[in-house]
Amino acid sequence: MLFGGKGSIGLDIGSSYIKTVKLKESKGGYELEQFDIFPLPPELIVDGSIIDSLRLVDAIKEMLKKAGITTKDAVIAISGHSSVIIKRIALPEMSEEELQESIKFEAEQYVPFDIEDVDLDFQIIGPKEEPGQMDVILVAVKKDIINEYISVVKEAGLNPIIVDVDAFALENMYGVNYQIEHDRNVALLNIGASTINMSILKGGISVFTRDSSLGSNLHTEAIQREFNLSYENAEKAKRGEPVENVNPDEVTSIIESASEEILGEIVRSLDYYRSTTMHEDIAEIILSGGCALIKNFVPMIAEKTGIETKVSEPFKNIRIPKKFDTAYLEEVAPIMGIAVGLALRKQGDR
Repeated sequence: MLFGGKGSIGLDIGSSYIKTVKLKESKGGYELEQFDIFPLPPELIVDGSIIDSLRLVDAIKEMLKKAGITTKDAVIAISGHSSVIIKRIALPEMSEEELQESIKFEAEQYVPFDIEDVDLDFQIIGPKEEPGQMDVILVAVKKDIINEYISVVKEAGLNPIIVDVDAFALENMYGVNYQIEHDRNVALLNIGASTINMSILKGGISVFTRDSSLGSNLHTEAIQREFNLSYENAEKAKRGEPVENVNPDEVTSIIESASEEILGEIVRSLDYYRSTTMHEDIAEIILSGGCALIKNFVPMIAEKTGIETKVSEPFKNIRIPKKFDTAYLEEVAPIMGIAVGLALRKQGDR
């Protein structure tokens, strides 16, 4: 999963922004070829479902034109607690071919939807300590959600060659940019406008994933209510930009108050992970997504969880040509993690 897709772009369609990244392999690593970010109105995508596909198609087309992207092959991702199920399960040891034959039967007990309504995939992690058993990551995604996104991407003139999951895209980004240490648990936390993706890696391998339907829209809505602002101006205030008749200190206080629900969800997810793994410690949290751009949000997570928290650096080990504005790239990098992870995928890998 860590080899770049020749001639494909990573396209991360969030509910607040579309992000795209194109990489090329260069001198044993990767080089940034193209990237762009395009804001979306708040009503186009709600809870992971596309509400206005025509306007979303137009937005993707406009972004591709603005960025000068002519590449047609795209790698996209899906997330959402109500449409994506990721489970690490134990199964009797068998070959990949045998599991391919029996995956529907094996998955039925873990998937709370009609098995005919989902697309299934899996990854064999390796043998468990118990003889004759193996660890498998099972992924089930509702077909109607996948079809919604594929349809929009095709309508925008692109060819979706891979549909990934946000949590796995983050893992790809991490694998290229960070040193993986055996037996060290790291939580990758992506908090966007309406979703929290958490993926806990042990020695670089996923051991826990969880999506929650909360996000930084809570901050925006609280600021809107308090100051009677438009969505756009509330977003500006949230990012610390000056807005007429808005006191920055009051904004900070509102954000702290609105963050309690998000922070509570993070703590619950971490507690659940610990309860299922003999209370294993987590060494570090790497934060990406729009919340990573909010002033003081990183220390808030660190204080609430008691875990060292850092902002994601998705371009850390990627060569940046001089044509790019590096200051701007550094500023927006925390929201580009999923797009970078998708850009690393290539057709046919697992």
